[in-house]
Parts: sequence; C-alpha cells; structure tokens
Amino acid sequence: MNETTDTPQTDGTDERRIQLDTSRMKSSYCNVCNGSTTADEVVLNFGVNQSWDRPDEDYLIQIEHRIMLSPRAAIRMRDVLVSLMEEYEARHGPIPE
Repeated sequence: MNETTDTPQTDGTDERRIQLDTSRMKSSYCNVCNGSTTADEVVLNFGVNQSWDRPDEDYLIQIEHRIMLSPRAAIRMRDVLVSLMEEYEARHGPIPE
C-alpha cells in the first residue's frame, strides 16, 4: 500500500507531493523511549517494559528499535511530535504527567 500526502516541505521551497511507500512497513508497540546524541546524530531507542507486572524486580526493557537521525531530521521530528500532541490534547484533554 502506498500513501500520498499533499504536505509541502517545511521550508516552503518544494511544492511536490510526497509519496510514502508503506509496503515494507511494520508496526510495533513501545512504551519506553530514551535517547542520546553525538555531534552528527540523534539516537532514539524504543522498547517495551517487560516488568510492568513485577513491581519488586529490576526493570527489564526489551529494546525493539534504534532510530538514528541527522540533527535536521530530529528537529523535524520534534516539530511533528509537538503538533501531534497539541492536536491530541485539544481533542482529548491534557495528559497528566
């Protein structure tokens, strides 16, 4: 399956449509995220807390995905996440911290 979006590039210089090839996409659930940076990249680790029903034990986190981004891509991701969370809270109310 392929998806097409009419969203232009964020800098407004490119009005071409973006086609997303989702034929190899996999979906997975993650409830843990952490990250680190170097001078050249932002590294995000996504995983699942396997200890949710064992409160007295050490946490066991199964890392499922590691995503490495350029700093520019990380900024775009930040902007997308901020927009998504604002939209979510407008629809469903504030998320308690």
